Amino acid sequence: MTSVSFTEGGVIAHVRRRARRHRCPCGWFTWARYDLSRRRWRHLDLGASPLWLEADIARIDCLACGRVRTEDVPWARAGAHCSRDVEDTIAWLAQRMDKSAVTTLMRCAWRTVDNVVKRLVREHLDADVNQARLEGLVRIGVDEISYKRGHKYLTVIADHDTGRVIWVAQGRTKAAFEEFTTALGPQRCRLIKAITMDMSPTYIPAARSTLANARICFDAFHVIKWANEALDSVFAAIREGVYQQVAEKGQPVRKHWRTARFLLRRGRENLSPDQRELLNKMHAEDQKLALAWELKEGLRDLYQHVKTFEPYKIRVYVYEWCDAAQASGIKAFINLAKRISNHLDGIVGAVQLGLSNSRLEGINSRIRVIQRRGFGHPDPASLVAMIYLCMSGITPKLPT
Repeated sequence: MTSVSFTEGGVIAHVRRRARRHRCPCGWFTWARYDLSRRRWRHLDLGASPLWLEADIARIDCLACGRVRTEDVPWARAGAHCSRDVEDTIAWLAQRMDKSAVTTLMRCAWRTVDNVVKRLVREHLDADVNQARLEGLVRIGVDEISYKRGHKYLTVIADHDTGRVIWVAQGRTKAAFEEFTTALGPQRCRLIKAITMDMSPTYIPAARSTLANARICFDAFHVIKWANEALDSVFAAIREGVYQQVAEKGQPVRKHWRTARFLLRRGRENLSPDQRELLNKMHAEDQKLALAWELKEGLRDLYQHVKTFEPYKIRVYVYEWCDAAQASGIKAFINLAKRISNHLDGIVGAVQLGLSNSRLEGINSRIRVIQRRGFGHPDPASLVAMIYLCMSGITPKLPT
């Protein structure tokens, strides 16, 4: 610092670089300069007065970049109008509150907060700065989340071991997933041993073609969801017949048929004695419904009692369940058995490795919180930057 000026617009601290050589943001050094100009950067307020840093800064003809660029300064990031301390404070606050509150507290524009977040995230994701982000990946998960009406999606990839988001790309396409594997490189792709996903056909071909050593694991939630949907279709057909018979006799519908759908979906271990008694009554009245419920619970047992299975018996159990579903004669469960047979390797892999996509579902819930807290975002890039800022391990340090 060379001098300080007090003006109506705030306090101006005049500073200069100690180094004589000029440094390009890319890292290239030179003694020569293209021209010289005076610029200001917003710094942390000095009490109630705005504080500005002012310095003469050179532009240099960078041979590495092949163009004229502004030299790098130690107190601010390239292209920034605020000092590093201000940007780190803004990023720390943006992780914990909405941007409108940050603008009020820091006395800056909303667009400034958005640009600061993007610049900090871009610095963190730079391969030269943060190689560790894509290093050591063994078990990953992929899922999509909609950010706008009209089927606008983001592809989110996370590390199961650290819980951090490692990649976010626009679109729910094979190309969006291949962007990640391209950045990962062939050597690191071979180190990935498992990848979890849902049964959407979007990512399965891309994962098989680019992650040759990874075992695809399908989320258990979607398997049980299929079973519940099959059970619902059986119950809907039976209930319609029961309602018709009751209407013909002019009798009221019995209570346990009105509450049956909840009981059928509830797990065996979560039923109270009264609920179990009602369920037994329904089973006594319709054996087809009882068989469908037993098939659903049999599929749940695959995940509930996985520790009691030997690894090689898991595939046998699924085969036996599919045979039982085929032999039941219930069309919905026959179709379900076919779907499970088509995804058998991924279902067995998830059970054997004890993996699910629950971590990605939790990340999607946190992304929804970011969306609500920000009251929407002007473009996908702003939302992607906030996702990286809050869930990729970025830890801005407050100035001391």
